[in-house]
Amino acid sequence: MASILVTGGTGLIGKKVCELLRNKGHIVAVLSRNQNIKPNTYYWNPDTRYIDAKAIIEADYIIHLAGAGIADERWTAERKRVLINSRVETANLIFEKVKELNPNLKGFIAASGIGYYGATTSEKIYNENHAPGEDFISDICKVWEKASTQFNALNIKTVIFRTGVVFSSNGGALEKLSKPIKFGVGAALGNGKQYIPWIHEDDLSNMYVEAIENNELNGIYNAVAPEHITNKSLTKNIAKKLKKPLWLPNIPAFFLKLILGEMALIILEGSRISSEKIASTGFKFKFPTIETALKDLIN
Repeated sequence: MASILVTGGTGLIGKKVCELLRNKGHIVAVLSRNQNIKPNTYYWNPDTRYIDAKAIIEADYIIHLAGAGIADERWTAERKRVLINSRVETANLIFEKVKELNPNLKGFIAASGIGYYGATTSEKIYNENHAPGEDFISDICKVWEKASTQFNALNIKTVIFRTGVVFSSNGGALEKLSKPIKFGVGAALGNGKQYIPWIHEDDLSNMYVEAIENNELNGIYNAVAPEHITNKSLTKNIAKKLKKPLWLPNIPAFFLKLILGEMALIILEGSRISSEKIASTGFKFKFPTIETALKDLIN
């Protein structure tokens, strides 16, 4: 049994991770900006550089999931600043407090994204040793990971999961992809040949639990399902599961760029990402294929 502190504990994956950890007998607390503190909750305010010291002192492990949604708003200059600071400055704050308080912290487990490799479509299958990309989405991940790897300097086990598109039954990407198909106006995006590295919410949540319970896990891992699928194929699979026809032509790239601006790149580009490293640790995917994932998530 371990005491685990979670940032982003009210988010899509944060809730799931907290639930799994509690079910396995761990003591779980979350950091919250809400000053009306509930049980197992500690106050923090990254803007004023404040964290309740007790939260840090009592933690055996910290899971850092906090961060503004990448696809929630257009990437204005201000939004880009928020996307970076909500990840990097929060990690920096935790690091400063850990260094100051010198708790007996056994591990720091953090999120990153497959955007590390850049928004590109190529024949390459990216693994953890490949170089980063050279666009904004890659820049976010590079500074995000740099902030997390600071904990190595304190001899604290550090695990980073470069996460693909998370499919959940409670909103998120799958809901956005399914909605137009449900109304009979679904279509592939752009040329449809871009890959969508994805992962079921249960498998991702289980990876975080594994990082706590398996001492062998250390370093950076791609958190994606082993099956590679294109946008066109994914769209067809969702339509098949929903028993809806696809009759419209692909949505043109220029239209998506007009609507979404620079952010359109994250849905118009995509390459295959390898999950071999996490599989080599003995991790077993509960949902290794899109067919099994959609069967579970779409009712």
